[in-house]
Amino acid sequence: MGSRLFQEAQKAVMTAKVTTEEQTVEKAKNALSSAYTHSNLAEKRQLRQLQNELNDL
Repeated sequence: MGSRLFQEAQKAVMTAKVTTEEQTVEKAKNALSSAYTHSNLAEKRQLRQLQNELNDL
């Protein structure tokens, strides 16, 4: 799982989980969306998990 967009999405979600600021959460959502569009099946599964974590904030 090494695509740049995937890694950026992971990082954005981790940052959003720490700060929980609305702007940071929105950036993470955008990063997830971009990554999902350009990911393989295994990455999509992990991105869905990250999306669930973001939704729980």
